[in-house]
Amino acid sequence: MPRPPAKDSAPRFDPARLGALLPALDGAGGDAVWVDVLSAVDRTYAELVDYQERLERQNHELEDLRSYLCSILASVSDALIVASRAGEVLGTSASVAALTGQSAEVWQGRPLAAMFDPASGARLERTMAEAANRRAPVTVEAALIGPNGPAPLELSVSPRLDERERIIGYVLTGRPLGELRQAYSELERSHAALIAAQAQLVRNEKLASLGRLLAGVAHELNNPISFVYANAHALERYAAKFETYFAAVQAGAPREELAALRESLKLEREIGNLRTAIHGARDGAERVRAIVEDLRRLSSEGTGEQVAFDLVATAGVAADWVRRGSKTAVAVEFTGLPALEVIGRPGHIQQVVMNLVQNALDAMGDFQDGRIRIEARIAGGRGELVVSDTGPGVAEDVAPTIFDPFFTTKDVGKGTGLGLSISAKIVEEHGGRLRLLPENPLGGACFGFDLALAGAPA
Repeated sequence: MPRPPAKDSAPRFDPARLGALLPALDGAGGDAVWVDVLSAVDRTYAELVDYQERLERQNHELEDLRSYLCSILASVSDALIVASRAGEVLGTSASVAALTGQSAEVWQGRPLAAMFDPASGARLERTMAEAANRRAPVTVEAALIGPNGPAPLELSVSPRLDERERIIGYVLTGRPLGELRQAYSELERSHAALIAAQAQLVRNEKLASLGRLLAGVAHELNNPISFVYANAHALERYAAKFETYFAAVQAGAPREELAALRESLKLEREIGNLRTAIHGARDGAERVRAIVEDLRRLSSEGTGEQVAFDLVATAGVAADWVRRGSKTAVAVEFTGLPALEVIGRPGHIQQVVMNLVQNALDAMGDFQDGRIRIEARIAGGRGELVVSDTGPGVAEDVAPTIFDPFFTTKDVGKGTGLGLSISAKIVEEHGGRLRLLPENPLGGACFGFDLALAGAPA
């Protein structure tokens, strides 16, 4: 913004000097004196002309400055009011005229409180006093008196200071509260939609993981249930034979007939088979119960407070279920500590381990003699779980974006690209970090994450 020109003083004619020269005009050397006088007059005239030119330039600068300020006040969309220290209106923007229905000339020189309703005027005076004391902007809600009723604003009251840091007035800027509330409502709706989208992505990833396990779960449940079903048929057949024999006994059949019937029904052999069928049905039912218990632990939501749990056991359950749902014969081996007590939500950590193991299986594909190693260890005072494989590993150009949402190196339809992103978020919520580790003795990819040890100081 151009600054107003500095004050300048006009050259002054010196009568005393001319008076001193006049007596010498009639004497000797009068011509030389007249030359001096004329030269002085010429210099004075030149100075006057130069001063007039500077005044004209300064007037042009002032006009430009005024035009510049007026264009700013006319183009500002927010309400802008400039007031003196005494609270008189010095200028307003065009938006204020639109809100109040009065032109800027009408408000010029009037009290600032006349523009606002009584309640807002008193509140505005207190805000101006606070801004003056703090030497900083203060926000307040106030309502302008408009043609159709009050026009509420959220105003920022800032003190105007001179070069000596003295308050010479105030600048009030604000925007109608209706626009602000609408913007806040839109922001809130967008935030709610974002949260819903994130929750939906997490659910989709869990469903994708669950879908990969369905084949293994169906196979695991089908075997013991089929065993129980077959033994139930055998028990039904044995029961029919025993009912036939007991009916003959109740009918009073002779001893020889009962012996022949027992021989034909092969009751001695069926008694042994009956005990075997009962044991088999019980073993199958216990196997089903164990599978259901594993599923219950696997599908636990894990919300609420974090608890102490065995990271090795939790990883074992998660890896076992991924292995059951896989069609490849990949060996999963555990090394390091046999047990590692950490703090966290077991259900969420199971999801992380399942994603890492599933990614390792997908990466190895049809590799011969594929292996996955899960190592539990303590590093830096925290529990750490490392999952490595014998696959092709992660390329250097892919490593920086491996944890980005929707990034995947799998074929279309074989991955959502959210597994590592969600896993990293889960570990971060537990206060740890999921990392791609450079070292891997197996030669493939190696991922590790850390959790707080149980009993360690927070």
